Amino acid sequence: MKEQFSRLFGLSEQRSGQEEVRQIPVGDIDTSPFQPRTVFDDERIDELCQTIKTHGVIQPIVVRVRNNRYEIIAGERRWRAVTKLGYETIPAIVREFNDSQTASIALIENLQREGLTAVEEAVAYQKLIELHHLTQESLAQRLGKSQSTIANKLRLLALPESVKLALMERKITERHARALLSLDSEELQLKVLEEILTKELNVKQTEVRIAFLKEAAKAKKVKRISFTKDVRLALNTIRQSIEMVSGSGLQIKTNEKDHEDHYEIVIQIPKR
Repeated sequence: MKEQFSRLFGLSEQRSGQEEVRQIPVGDIDTSPFQPRTVFDDERIDELCQTIKTHGVIQPIVVRVRNNRYEIIAGERRWRAVTKLGYETIPAIVREFNDSQTASIALIENLQREGLTAVEEAVAYQKLIELHHLTQESLAQRLGKSQSTIANKLRLLALPESVKLALMERKITERHARALLSLDSEELQLKVLEEILTKELNVKQTEVRIAFLKEAAKAKKVKRISFTKDVRLALNTIRQSIEMVSGSGLQIKTNEKDHEDHYEIVIQIPKR
């Protein structure tokens, strides 16, 4: 599957017969600056440690040479597990890739694995779009996903840093975060985030709270529009005029409605 994705991104690899698996000192290996995963689950690493203790490192990591050291292209979790176990070496394959190829492979490898947070996944999509000059639609086709899935993930990058951090630390879910996107004020987004964390609101409760805040903001806006000085003056003038005409004996009927962006007064004057 990885090879198929690699070909889709123009990363088809021609392996030479001289390619070999080497035992490389763990201390000579550096992590990749293109690694999209920023949060590594300690429990998952411990599980991997146990597997490696039992079966060894079944799949070599892939590295490239940088500044007389080795930089991980694929397999950082395996390297972390081996480091935690205190092993001196790890099996690795050395390949020559430029920065663009290295970034793409790291992104694709992680997108095929479980465990990326929604923010990390969104960052990976954005980097692939930039690296390969893609549209959301073309990226979706290459990854076998819907365009809406890509778009919804990328929208998360517009959230305040505090919200993205909470999402990465799994303190809130992606559905919480997407609900917060419906608020057009960063101040309100942070206010609701604090409520989610302190009151442990579920997604439904969060959506209800957001709906309430939006209605309150809408009502406040209507009130602010309806009661400016000029509007008050106009309404009072019309009402006084109606009272003056009514005083002459005409049975005038009025119906007033307060709309979001205007005030409506319907006046009915009898012909007889």
